[in-house]
Amino acid sequence: MYQDFSDATDSERLHARLYEGAIARFCNLGPMRELVAFTQDFLERRLAPHPPVQSHRHFEPQALAQVYAQLRREFARTDEAQRLWRAVFAAAGLDPDLTARDRLILRFQPPHLPGRERPWARSTATLGFHRDTWGTNLYAQINWWAPVYPLDVGRTMLMFPHLFAQPLANSSAGFDIVDVMRRTSEAPETVKAGETIPHLMEALDWSQGIPVLIAPGEIIAFSAQHAHATVRNLTDMTRISMDTRTLRIPDHLAGRGARNVDGRARCTTPRMFKRLSDDKPLPEVLQIQGLQRYEPGHTEAVVGGGRVDPPPRTTPALRPSGQPGYRMRGRGALQRHRF
Repeated sequence: MYQDFSDATDSERLHARLYEGAIARFCNLGPMRELVAFTQDFLERRLAPHPPVQSHRHFEPQALAQVYAQLRREFARTDEAQRLWRAVFAAAGLDPDLTARDRLILRFQPPHLPGRERPWARSTATLGFHRDTWGTNLYAQINWWAPVYPLDVGRTMLMFPHLFAQPLANSSAGFDIVDVMRRTSEAPETVKAGETIPHLMEALDWSQGIPVLIAPGEIIAFSAQHAHATVRNLTDMTRISMDTRTLRIPDHLAGRGARNVDGRARCTTPRMFKRLSDDKPLPEVLQIQGLQRYEPGHTEAVVGGGRVDPPPRTTPALRPSGQPGYRMRGRGALQRHRF
């Protein structure tokens, strides 16, 4: 299922292959091993005396969800975690001036124990079958996923690479990410199970899913167009993993990315991303609205502003910081500015 890109430093080639459906596996990135060691230490200090993968045994479900939610927040804000993630991307060949990233997510999936069903909580949720593009409409988006502790076929994620280019019936046309993001921020208790992502609306042969079984210290990267799902954890240990998403800015501007075969969501979501080099919000970098209405053929600002036509297929390459680059303004005109 994987292609080894451990020695690759050509970002354009990497992204071109990912947009075609390749799943890249990086086995020998020093910063990735450092990040896993840091994350294990981070968790073991805060959950002591309990081993992190057994922490579910020592809290009631509601308290466990709160503990994990706090750990997620702390981890995402830790300077060292952010530094090491940037180092991972640099080792994988990504240019920080030309790359935007989403937030860092530490994920916990405790076991589903017989007779002890836990209430749904965002911090412990099992994500169903989906493509990220059903919700974001960002076809240059790349997902990065890595385990913190060893995986098992019953404690991991499933990939469905054979469905990469196959249209699937789904609920993306009715998915309102603006409402989900607003409620998640203002009233998270109102967000219920199944509301955070669009859903598959046809039968699925789950036996065709391929479990991701990579070792701690390794990481995979794949197009957001890839269908994937969390395995329902029936083991006796909590799965702990970490992930984020990136967007290669020149490809986003030029309209390069995976082919949209079945996404019908209302908006694109550039406001989820910040430029890697300086954490500047992507909408500010590109001087666009943070949420834009999506329709085949054009993108339109959701709040304020006029229609923004899609960029031409051949957009001049962006430059490193301090050198002239290009952005979109008004009805598609290219304007020079500094990236």
